[in-house]
Amino acid sequence: MIKPGPGLMKHFLQFKDLRAEEYAYLFERARIIKARFKNYEKYQPLADRTLAMIFEKASTRTRVSFEAGMYQMGGSVVHLTSEGSQLGRAEPVEDTARVISRMVDLVMIRTYEQAKLELFAANARVPVINGLTNEYHPCQILADLFTLIEHRGRRGADALECLRGKVVAWVGDGNNMANTWLQAAEVLGFTVHVSTPEGYQVRPEVAGVRDPGCYRVFDHPMDACRGAHLVTTDVWTSMGYEAENEERRKAFVEWCVDDDMMAVAQPDALFMHCLPAHRGEEVTAEVIDGPQSVVWDEAENRMHVQKALMEYLLLGRIG
Repeated sequence: MIKPGPGLMKHFLQFKDLRAEEYAYLFERARIIKARFKNYEKYQPLADRTLAMIFEKASTRTRVSFEAGMYQMGGSVVHLTSEGSQLGRAEPVEDTARVISRMVDLVMIRTYEQAKLELFAANARVPVINGLTNEYHPCQILADLFTLIEHRGRRGADALECLRGKVVAWVGDGNNMANTWLQAAEVLGFTVHVSTPEGYQVRPEVAGVRDPGCYRVFDHPMDACRGAHLVTTDVWTSMGYEAENEERRKAFVEWCVDDDMMAVAQPDALFMHCLPAHRGEEVTAEVIDGPQSVVWDEAENRMHVQKALMEYLLLGRIG
């Protein structure tokens, strides 16, 4: 196992862990890696590297995108669950981190508390990636931004230039996705319009943003969507909050993204959803299956941006 030199190891636990110029590099690497994939060009810079994936929350897209991506890059994968390992049960998280990170080159964790992820990373000898926690979902927002750049970027413009000045409308729960959108806006220079039901607002102290100018809060979702370049949402009840399902259904009834909301956004506005989606709840079928929806590109792009991220964390800048 080749380890990075002293001071070079990076983790990706929150979106704000990387700088704007690092994101510009990742978006460009994702573009190149995706083009190679589409052209059936073999590219395996991570040969002999091993990714450990630890799941305490169920997953479809996170598992497939990381696992397929690592194999395509020439590496191998070890898949662990809380039921099939000692993580957080008979063994302290710190000890699990010390052991696993001596045997693999990279760790991706999808869990509940951000604190557990950070504790693991603090005791690991290899880079750790947040595959989702209750507080943040940085890999998803990385894919969403790359998808926005793909569809609405200007020829000859760099990725960051494409994002500056954009307005993203977040409609729904003030959850891990909303928190991460706010962090991305602060780092990359765009604005998020947030509309959530009463009692489900984004908490800036949890989102971890210092610039109040990177987002605006709207009581009504229609106002949040007005003039937006991207309208995005998530399920009303995230994993771990199932006991609140009926209460949330009642509270969120006016926060279903529909044709009227898309009509007040920019004429070429895109719609995104991190999936899985419940048609008729957080979004109508007409919107998610309509011409402005890019949810399938968005889902595929999880794999491409994560390949770029893994390459960067393990090898640094290429070229």
